[in-house]
Amino acid sequence: MSMLEVKDLRVAYGKIEAVKGISFSVGEGEVVCLIGTNGAGKTTTLRTISGLIRPSAGEIWFQGKRIDDVPAHEIVMLGLAHSPEGRRIFPRLSVEENLLLGAFSRSDSGIKDDLQAAYDLFPILGERAKQPAGTFSGGEQQMLAMGRAMMSRPKLLMLDEPSMGLSPIMMQRIMSTVKTLQSQGTTILLVEQNARAALKLADKGYVLEVGHIVLDGTGRELLVSDEVRKAYLGED
Repeated sequence: MSMLEVKDLRVAYGKIEAVKGISFSVGEGEVVCLIGTNGAGKTTTLRTISGLIRPSAGEIWFQGKRIDDVPAHEIVMLGLAHSPEGRRIFPRLSVEENLLLGAFSRSDSGIKDDLQAAYDLFPILGERAKQPAGTFSGGEQQMLAMGRAMMSRPKLLMLDEPSMGLSPIMMQRIMSTVKTLQSQGTTILLVEQNARAALKLADKGYVLEVGHIVLDGTGRELLVSDEVRKAYLGED
């Protein structure tokens, strides 16, 4: 059974339609990636799923519940977290304060344990827990953004461009973390500019062009697709 179902989703900014009737699914335990050029509708899709934008048509179902009219904070409480493009950390707050904000919807006794789990996943966060988050490098801020999202104990984690602007070594570390989170039971929907890295991780992938899904398949199938290789992997 699919954890997330997107059915004929349409999203418009005024008279401009950015997402034009796309449908896709994310199965429990999978890593699913959306790839495409800038302006394809990838970020808009994630923002709509997380309740930050309302669709003009279509349906979004999460664990059997329709959520396209559910407020964003309630979607987090259902178990769907979003680590946004650009990280959106709070620079004047400490690392620990940023992480605790990710648990805003919780009142259980496990928050301290999950804070430690974030430090175990990204040791630099624990080493500099009291430091203002704005002093972190881009890669460190990405770790913080991912750790903050995990503090809500999501069943499904959406990551928007987690490797953007990072060095190759840091990018590899972030991608390795995605695989670690999957092995720990987290389902992941990934939007990533580095198509090759994303498809190597992905169980399934969807290619978006100007608001349409034009191709889909397993990560391996898309990696060897001539169309994908020419358009997104820089190969002739």
